[in-house]
Amino acid sequence: MSGCCGPTAVELKPSAQAVRSDDLPVAVVGAGPVGLAAAAHLAERGLDFVVLEAGEQAGASVAQWGHVRVFSPWKYNIDPAARRLLEADGWSAPDPEWLPTGTELIDDYLAPLAKLFGDRIRTGAKVSAISRLGYDRVRAAGRERAPFLIRLAGGGELHARAVVDASGTYATPNVLGASGLPAHGEADAADLVDHALPDVLGADRDRYAGKHVLVVGAGHSAATTLLALAQLDDTPITWAIRAGDAGRTYGGGEADALPARGALGTRLHAHVTSGRIRLLTGFFTHAVERDGARARVISRDPSGAEQAVTADRIVAATGYRPDHAIASELRLDLDAVLGSTRALAPLIDPNAHSCGTVPPHGADELAHPEDGYYAVGVKSYGRAPTFLLATGYEQARSVVAALAGDWEAARDVRLDLPETGVCSSSLAEAQEQRLGLATGISGGLLGSPLPLATAGASQGGGCCG
Repeated sequence: MSGCCGPTAVELKPSAQAVRSDDLPVAVVGAGPVGLAAAAHLAERGLDFVVLEAGEQAGASVAQWGHVRVFSPWKYNIDPAARRLLEADGWSAPDPEWLPTGTELIDDYLAPLAKLFGDRIRTGAKVSAISRLGYDRVRAAGRERAPFLIRLAGGGELHARAVVDASGTYATPNVLGASGLPAHGEADAADLVDHALPDVLGADRDRYAGKHVLVVGAGHSAATTLLALAQLDDTPITWAIRAGDAGRTYGGGEADALPARGALGTRLHAHVTSGRIRLLTGFFTHAVERDGARARVISRDPSGAEQAVTADRIVAATGYRPDHAIASELRLDLDAVLGSTRALAPLIDPNAHSCGTVPPHGADELAHPEDGYYAVGVKSYGRAPTFLLATGYEQARSVVAALAGDWEAARDVRLDLPETGVCSSSLAEAQEQRLGLATGISGGLLGSPLPLATAGASQGGGCCG
């Protein structure tokens, strides 16, 4: 109904509220590490649930960087509830000190965990919108009693008592443009641009070998790609960053609180110093011009000064951003800068925190005005690159406790973060000698440097795995 001054709130009659929220499952969006952790905690508490995964397998986004090892060993990458369920089924945990690749993370952990949940995991189920049954964002009376309405891209719909959104940010990478806007001509050169962590030594090798490659971005995803490219003969490499120097990417070297991250920066610095990688600083991507099968990338800094580089391929390791479009009919309280909840933003602000200094947080900090909706995992961090799996697992535990009505457990949040060095560069070096680089090619490259990357990091500058 419409009144003279706008919509009039009308409470639904009981017949229109025949679907009771309490009788419905909790919907988990995304079957990555944090989504499956939420499922494990829901299972332990006896709460009905369904997991909706857009890809065709559990950990579909992880599979996109399956050739890369994470910074931290297995003992920090397995959710406690998931471990208990798996071990009860006869599963044996991998070597706790081993640094897994993305593929190992799936094969040895995520896939067995998803198998336990059977048909509660629905693959190929991409969520296109979430609302309240019978309610748009404006309507208020009785809203909290209405079930969530979840619409799928294929046209199907389902109802849920609550939504745990662990859909991540991998499908929404940042643009090349330096001001947060697409560079002029960027769309026209899309076939020459790859996003973070292509398998340059394995499945994607032919696209890069012998080509001039431009890598844009200052995070650890950029560093990982640069180190892999440096192993390809006759492959010129240009690295472009906005900063005046690459100190942020190099990190603290041997003194880094995360040794594996420090090793990454040390190796990269050596390649730049030797000239193997050409570094362009103060590079603000403004335009991309097609030049046949190549692209001319033009920088224009805030003063108007320009520089340009022509390359055969471009790797945009510029990070990711959250997409809240599917929840546009829900009442969200988002920080204007990061896109996280406003309560969480000061705790994860990358201007003040690294992943190892993020304080414990859970359901209270993740709550929105829309009761029963929580974004967890990398999506909860918005544009902050300070996320790591251990944080996401604790988020999932706290949120599920809240959904179960156990607020004492929900608010007892604790984190064991790797600021004291859970990652081991000596371990990485030992694995290199034993196996070589994980390339996707049988046999690998014995003795070659080991790419390391974040586990579930939200940005190209993500912090730790």
